[in-house]
Amino acid sequence: MYDTLIGDVLVLDGSGAAGFKADVALAGGRVAAIGRLAGAAARHRVDGTALALAPGFIDVHTHDDTNVIRTPDMLPKLSQGVTTVVVGNCGISAAPVTLRGEPPDPMNLLGGRDAFAYPTFADYTRAVDAARPTVNVAALVGHTALRSNHMDRLDRRATETEIAAMRAQLRDALRHGAIGLSTGLAYASAQHADTAEVQALAEELNAHGALYTTHLRSEFAEILEAMQEAYDIAAHARVPVIVSHLKCAGAGNWGRSGEVLASLDTAGKYLPVGCDCYPYSASSSTLDLKQVTDDFDIDITWSDPHPGMAGRKLADIAAHWGVPLREAAQRLQPAGAVYHGMHEDDVRRILAHRLTMVGSDGLPNDPLPHPRLWGAFPRVLGHYSRELGLFPLAEAVHKMTGLSAARFGLHERGLVRAGHYADLVLFDPARVADRASYVDPQQPAAGIAAVWVNGELSYRAGQLTGARAGRWLPRGGDLRAGFNAFSSIPASQEQP
Repeated sequence: MYDTLIGDVLVLDGSGAAGFKADVALAGGRVAAIGRLAGAAARHRVDGTALALAPGFIDVHTHDDTNVIRTPDMLPKLSQGVTTVVVGNCGISAAPVTLRGEPPDPMNLLGGRDAFAYPTFADYTRAVDAARPTVNVAALVGHTALRSNHMDRLDRRATETEIAAMRAQLRDALRHGAIGLSTGLAYASAQHADTAEVQALAEELNAHGALYTTHLRSEFAEILEAMQEAYDIAAHARVPVIVSHLKCAGAGNWGRSGEVLASLDTAGKYLPVGCDCYPYSASSSTLDLKQVTDDFDIDITWSDPHPGMAGRKLADIAAHWGVPLREAAQRLQPAGAVYHGMHEDDVRRILAHRLTMVGSDGLPNDPLPHPRLWGAFPRVLGHYSRELGLFPLAEAVHKMTGLSAARFGLHERGLVRAGHYADLVLFDPARVADRASYVDPQQPAAGIAAVWVNGELSYRAGQLTGARAGRWLPRGGDLRAGFNAFSSIPASQEQP
């Protein structure tokens, strides 16, 4: 007898192939059978008529490191069909971390000092298992976290002794299943690290078949140079590289997505490469004086010294105080911001590219978060696929499931296949949509009917079921293999 039988559903299997009608049976936490199974016995039956069944979405770019432990229900992710999160992005991770004081910017995006309780990577994996989150968790090791552990100050290059200590910690984390190393070279806490420092750390990745992900040193005018640095680091270490939240940031950079993607394609001829992006034309992070401009709107999401300014535009705050933008930003720090600094045409072109995966880059500890935290994946399905026709629905699902699982080595996940883990999302293709907005960002998506994690029904009809079946996911094999897994899938018709 099957545990669950989902009947007469449109199966979008995550490979990018066209959907097909079938019944899908679950047993023992896995997909047990796919076919015509109407007469089969099952403890629970779900009518899939007019609905689509896809692999659970894999959020490859998150900052959920501490939230999977502190808030294990993970409603912002589960409610949009996400069943696996990859943490430790942008050079910041919860482990391995030993703080001397408060976490440096941008590690403070993960919480205050008390949130960093994992001096070793193994401590963190044990804490995830003990918390039993509703979603699966895989993790990168953050370069900035390693620097913070071993350096007295971050505004310089690390010494050879410090690099050796960082390498030892990274090596230990890789032995305990870390996916790879992430950097955030645009941030003040890492920008003084030169290419050689990162190359030395990345050398540890090769022996473990791990990968390198990077928040580029610049996403503005120098983006091509920053991408070349990323390629050089990966080529030196002989490992794959994923460019995080690829974008053309800043008004002076609008329209350059064609040359940016050409760079990625060229690098892909000699190096395993990929990228992720989120489906919005605004970014979000801590308030960075280097990004303060009057070229576009900047919304303040939080401020320690002036919490009452959250939700207001920086320009309005500056006018209210009668000071220049930069001075207002200095008064607000430390603070968070949403930067409306991208052009929609560039977002569409990057999102449609054959190498692009979807990641939310949501900031769960923001009191007024960017709407991507709650809406990124339904927005791809509803707005970009159904409404704009940027790519077929099957390809939209592929960018959020099969492609992501292959790139990040998530074994037996990301595809609806007999024998694979039953991480699944049931949704209405005609209704699925993001409802989170910049004004009201904490809104669950529409059209998500049910979500299973490791075979357990975890979300149904807008409500958590109480099941918490997520697991810690160690790196699965040599990740270089995953960059050839879908080479036969044709590219989208990219937008001009």
